[in-house]
Amino acid sequence: MSVLAAVARRRAAGRDVVNLCVGEPSQGAPAPVRAALVRALEQGVGLGYSAAFGLPELRQRLSHWYAERYGLDVDAHRIALTTGSSGAFLLAFLAAFDAGDRVALARPGYPAYRNILSSLGCEVVELDCGPAERYQPTPELLEAAGPLDGLVVASPANPTGTMLDADRMAALAAWCADAGVRLVSDEIYHGITDRDPSTPPGADPPAPGVSALASDPTAVVVSSFSKYWGMTGWRLGWAVLPDDLVAPVDALAGNYALCPPVPSMYAALAAFQPESLIEAEAAVAAHAEARRRMLARVGELGWGDVAPADGAFYVWADISPVLGRHPDSRAWCTALLEQHDVGLTPGLDFDPVAGGTHVRVSLAPGAHAVDRAVERILRFQTALAG
Repeated sequence: MSVLAAVARRRAAGRDVVNLCVGEPSQGAPAPVRAALVRALEQGVGLGYSAAFGLPELRQRLSHWYAERYGLDVDAHRIALTTGSSGAFLLAFLAAFDAGDRVALARPGYPAYRNILSSLGCEVVELDCGPAERYQPTPELLEAAGPLDGLVVASPANPTGTMLDADRMAALAAWCADAGVRLVSDEIYHGITDRDPSTPPGADPPAPGVSALASDPTAVVVSSFSKYWGMTGWRLGWAVLPDDLVAPVDALAGNYALCPPVPSMYAALAAFQPESLIEAEAAVAAHAEARRRMLARVGELGWGDVAPADGAFYVWADISPVLGRHPDSRAWCTALLEQHDVGLTPGLDFDPVAGGTHVRVSLAPGAHAVDRAVERILRFQTALAG
């Protein structure tokens, strides 16, 4: 967020900044969703408070979505609509864990997991997940971590874009079940997986990703309309809860936010229309093209290892070969922004141990932005080497 603020200041001063630091899809909400919001506002019907878990008709539509996309039977009463996935994580962590509980998560990983859990008094157990583990937890790492109360996984993951296949997800779920560990799965990037660029928009999409629910119906799953549908500012997410957490989360939700954003929920009913899905899949194809452009030039950039970018819209890269005189990735990214107007995210928030030699590149702005950024980075690194 500090980089984003610096980008905003430079743009306000008239600088042409190429911003590859924020995980925000550039396409925006699908046209049917925007039109549904206009209708809801014009009619003014039902825009007061909803139930704490949100509109029943949207919860039911999400239940159908799990049947259509995953072949899973998820009862609507287990689905809680929330103020973004952030609201879902807060509510789920509060309900599932007590102060002092030990909760494991991958490092590198999304820093909000660590920060929310720590703020609730939980002990965060970071699993050192590197190239050998494809940057994802393994039963072996969990065994070595000592007694645990919870495990948070993400697939596709932020910042690495790596994914768990069905076998690896099943192995983690089985380990958690045997050890009495609560499994929480972040699935907000589902649907954003790599695909053949020749696939036409509107064709049957590839598998959205492996849901933890396929291996463990009692897992907590968090997802969102923000990424696949490009609805970041609409602040609408959801959690699929096991039966024992439905009542606690319902009570907490009514106290923390009262209800999710009601206009966003009415609009989101249109997210499942064929026209909306065509737009979403076109954006997925654009992310895939940006990913290919970026990965094709890593060698030219002289960077080190890059995580297998299976999905989402990120590249996690080792820049230690090109740090030059800069002590860490934060200083390197600051100089890149100040000297060549390119915004990248330093890796220290995602990995407090090894992130000083890594950056996260967001591909969300598209292939053209990636091309422009790479040319500027090359000039920056040439000057450093000179």
